[in-house]
Amino acid sequence: MKKEWAPQLLSVLRVVIAFLFVQVGSAKWFAFPAAILPGGGTAPVGSLVWFAGVIEVIGGTFFFFGLFTRPVAFILSGEMAIAYFIGHAGHGFWPLLNQGAPA
Repeated sequence: MKKEWAPQLLSVLRVVIAFLFVQVGSAKWFAFPAAILPGGGTAPVGSLVWFAGVIEVIGGTFFFFGLFTRPVAFILSGEMAIAYFIGHAGHGFWPLLNQGAPA
């Protein structure tokens, strides 16, 4: 890969990741673009899933605009690690077995 393309490709990667976080966070709040919770509803206000949606929407928005990318990436990676240990680790190591792949 040519080094002069690196900044542009990193920006594209940052924007794609931002859209993914905003999409999943808004799905937890509004069930838009699709409901991702069991039963098809939205997350109850004040629940862990609701707070995860807050972190994902705000973090994704910061990521999109390139604001505080390193601290935001640290916070979002910590959120994903906590979500893994709370929701998936108890069901097995492999993502296909612990339902981590569809998440």
